[in-house]
Parts: sequence; C-alpha cells; structure tokens
Amino acid sequence: MNNYKEKLMQFVFFIAAGTSVLAVALICIFLFANGLPAIGKIGVFEFLLGQKWKPSNNIYGIFPMILGSIYVTAGAIMIGVPIGIFTSVFMAKYCPKVIYPFLKSAIELLAGIPSVVYGFFGLMVFVPLIREIFHVRGTTMLAACVLLAIMILPTIIGVSESAIRTVPKEYYEGALALGATHERSIFRVVLPAAKSGIMAGVVLGIGRAVGETMAVIMVAGNQPRMPQGLLKGVRTMTANIVIEMGYAAQLHREALIATGVVLFIFILIINLSVSALNRRFENGSN
Repeated sequence: MNNYKEKLMQFVFFIAAGTSVLAVALICIFLFANGLPAIGKIGVFEFLLGQKWKPSNNIYGIFPMILGSIYVTAGAIMIGVPIGIFTSVFMAKYCPKVIYPFLKSAIELLAGIPSVVYGFFGLMVFVPLIREIFHVRGTTMLAACVLLAIMILPTIIGVSESAIRTVPKEYYEGALALGATHERSIFRVVLPAAKSGIMAGVVLGIGRAVGETMAVIMVAGNQPRMPQGLLKGVRTMTANIVIEMGYAAQLHREALIATGVVLFIFILIINLSVSALNRRFENGSN
C-alpha cells in the first residue's frame, strides 16, 4: 500500500513538473512560429536596427524600443538594487524585533500593489514633481526609472534577505573572533557568502523591470523614437506591444509578436549570463 501511494505521488509530481515544462514549450513555439516569419519578411537588420516604427508605411524598426527597455531597466537597477540590498541587510542583521514585523508586512504589501496603481501614483506624484524640479514637459524616462525601482524592491529585498539568513552563523561569528567589526563581518563575509541568492534576487528584479508594462505606459511618454535623455519620453518593447496589439492586423500584428520574441530572447540572455556568473563565483570559491 505504501509503495502504491509513493508511486502515485511520484506520478502526480511528474505531471506537475511536466505541465510547467509544457507551458514554457508552448509559449516558445507560439512566439517563434508567429514571430520569426515576420522578421524574415521585414528583414533582420531592418527590424532590429531600424530607427523608425511606422506601421501605416510598413516600416517596423524596434531599435528605439530596445534601447528604451535597456535604459529604463538599467536606471531602475541603479536605483533599486543598492536600496534593496541595503534594506535586506538591515532587516536580517540590524532591524529591532519590534519593528521587523511592521517592516516585513509593509514590503509584502508593496509587492501586492497592482501595476496600474503604481502607474497612477507615478503619474500623479513623480511626473509633476519632475516637471517642477527640472522644468520639463510631459512624461519622462526618469519617472519610469524611479517607479520601476520602487516596484522591484520587494523582489530584491525578499530574496536577498532569505539568502543572507541562510548563511551559517559560524561565518559571522568566525569573522568577529578574528577581530572584524560588525559591519566588516557582514559586508566582507556574510554578503559574499550569500552572493548567489542575492544575484538571483537581482535577476528576478530585472525580469520584473523588463516585463513591466502598465506602469511604464502611464509615466514613460510612449514616443516611438530614439531615446534622447532621462528627461524625454521613451517607449519600451512591452509598451509597444500592449499599445498597438488591440488594433494591429496582418504584418503589423506579426511584427508585434516578433517584438515579443526579441523580448523573450533578451530575458533569456540575462538569465544565462547570470547563471554563468554564478557558476564562475562557485568555481572561484571552490
């Protein structure tokens, strides 16, 4: 009877794992089957390096959107990653027990806020504030960077804190025994030991920033042109897909799906790069 239950549960777990793999496979098949022919019709270089997006004239160049996604994501990372890591260090090593439950609940609540609420907040707060400070008109890339930095904080903080807490206490205590200060023990011993988990949190944050759509649409400006600076509008690949998919047809629709292919490959390259970096860290530590 026990063997029967064990085999049954093994089959259930196998089905669950197979469903996940099948979902990824179906998404890949759909994207590449519908997107690659469009790239072939438009031309690889014209599609990837073209600087004009004019569907009415059958001109489909997504290079401005590629740069827009890279710039907005990079800005969010530069702002959000240091704040997220420092916050996770505070919560794991400095935060008083009385404050911790409230801080943890606030961060979890931050993760549960819908994207459209973030976008509305950015539109009503960040956009007017940037206009007043820098004397610019319209929505800007800077507003999108700041808003995305806030949105990726819960992911980075949660994963990084868990990684820091999994480091054996002997590492920290050994550093103190050798004469290191509390801060030096954390930043020279604990954080390097937790770097794989921290990198995982950063990658998840990057994925959230790259794939975010609604909030970016509301604060970034959405001009399909080459990025001209932090205080100018920009359109990302995700925003381009969402804005035009509702009325797109034929080659226009296929070009938007092809944009999804580029976005998928973009995220895949990021994940593979970080995986290779983690393996290098592990080999170096060994």
